[in-house]
Amino acid sequence: MDQDCIVIGGGLVGSAVAYGLSGQNQKVAILDGGDRSFRASRGNFGLVWVQGKGWDYPPYAQWCLKAANLWPEFSRQLGEETGTDLCYRRNGGMHFCVNEAELEERRKILEQNALHTDGEFQYEMLDHAALAEKVPQISNAVVGASYSHLDGHVDPLSLLHALHQGINRQDVTYVPSQNVSEISGKDGEFRVVSNGKTRSAGKVVLCAGLGNQRLGEMVGMNIPVVVDRGQLMITERIKPFLDWPTLHVRQTGEGTVQIGDSHEKVGLDDGTDPAILQKIVQRAVLMFPFLARVRLVRAWGALRIMTPDGNPIYQQSETCPGAYAVTCHSGVTLAAIHAGTVAEWISGKNDDPLLSRFGTDRLHV
Repeated sequence: MDQDCIVIGGGLVGSAVAYGLSGQNQKVAILDGGDRSFRASRGNFGLVWVQGKGWDYPPYAQWCLKAANLWPEFSRQLGEETGTDLCYRRNGGMHFCVNEAELEERRKILEQNALHTDGEFQYEMLDHAALAEKVPQISNAVVGASYSHLDGHVDPLSLLHALHQGINRQDVTYVPSQNVSEISGKDGEFRVVSNGKTRSAGKVVLCAGLGNQRLGEMVGMNIPVVVDRGQLMITERIKPFLDWPTLHVRQTGEGTVQIGDSHEKVGLDDGTDPAILQKIVQRAVLMFPFLARVRLVRAWGALRIMTPDGNPIYQQSETCPGAYAVTCHSGVTLAAIHAGTVAEWISGKNDDPLLSRFGTDRLHV
């Protein structure tokens, strides 16, 4: 066989899995798409986030907390190996609320997060006065916020760059611009055909985002994928004003301000809509009026890789053992656990009980 494992997809998810597998002395190849592929890795908000995630599905709340707790060591190791500053900061995160109803809804959601994690998830609810002490430039239109010291953020492009540097140092075979047309498995060996060339491996891992549904059918798996577009904007560099990342406004390590968080059902359209962008800007200016005088540099859209219930899928094929699928929309938050626990699960060295709660059976009852 050519490889121990072939990973299909070289975005944040596939790169993290391949990085983890290679670190366990697995011989790995990545078959990545081309520049025209839909790439969530190039269009996300860069949050390493815990609060609010899994409030309606306890395993996901526990999974995200575990992933976030792995991030400090993961970031240190990856940064030292590659010499890349990921701009990772775990100084807490906030969610702003512009009316009392939003604040109360937020409180209920985070109560569920704490309940699902036996109190390990910790948070504070801040009224306007307490929030203004931390963020002096916040407007009076924001009545309060939720805060958790467990949240953080990172430069997602630096993370992707570092993962690719890491897999290159580990001699992972990276093959770009590939279109996988066939996957077949027999007697413990998989054959993957892409661009007319056949490669073989003992295992194959599907990390192709929106492509996982099509690829899953080749190895007997039904991987449902739901498309959700988000639009983002980036501003010019300005002086520091926001030490904490939020779900709508984030100041990056470079000093630019990232503004976003839309959810749109528009199929495979990753473009932008001026009306939606205007609403996003209006909310940001409502929170920080001075942003009205800051110049926007760029706006773009990206497609989230969602599942019907919003939670990840980690599945090994029942009919083709050795074929795995990893599907999620939280490639940044979950990068550390993908390079650790998930890679160990695929290599047969760890079978975390939580992984069994993310199989596709929950979606086909």
